[in-house]
Amino acid sequence: MSDITALPPFGSGLRIGLFGGSFNPIHEGHRLVAEQCLKRLDLDAVWLLVSPGNPLKDHSELAPLETRVRAARELTANPKIYATGVEAAHRFHYTVDTLDWLVAACPDTRFVWIMGADNLSQFDRWERWQDIAALLPIAVYARPGSTFRATVSKAAIALKKHRLPEAEAEALAGSDPPAWVYLHGITSPQSSSAIRARRKASAE
Repeated sequence: MSDITALPPFGSGLRIGLFGGSFNPIHEGHRLVAEQCLKRLDLDAVWLLVSPGNPLKDHSELAPLETRVRAARELTANPKIYATGVEAAHRFHYTVDTLDWLVAACPDTRFVWIMGADNLSQFDRWERWQDIAALLPIAVYARPGSTFRATVSKAAIALKKHRLPEAEAEALAGSDPPAWVYLHGITSPQSSSAIRARRKASAE
């Protein structure tokens, strides 16, 4: 297994946030989410799981995995934030398969799934999303313009009784799933699609 797809360090009792995405490309908004969750959830580390490709997205403009992983490592530059393409090594295409494997491979590690509010809005479209919610506690981080849609989404309504108050965010990693918290905080207006569009326009 190459450095790009290696599993980051883990251990018994460690509290690790799992932040998945295409990161095509990674930007300041992603870094803010990782660093804020690291702090607000009292985590020991955050892993950026750079995916081979989101099944719900067009792959025509997807940069090579190695390019995206190395860019993520360069931008974050934090010893507690690790970027890895481990999903590609195991040919995982769905988040639930990745999480099933990680929980089995690291049984004594306390994982938390991290997602942006825009993803909560469409969480019910994910493969076996109910199983994901039953497998790990979830932290949802605010994204500009997504708060209302996210909090009234099908998944949010279905999981309403399992929502923790934001003031108790530090307890999330130690909570038995299903459990989730919605975090408000520093955000960035940047988006990967907008960055790609600008790059394409400047190249024409």
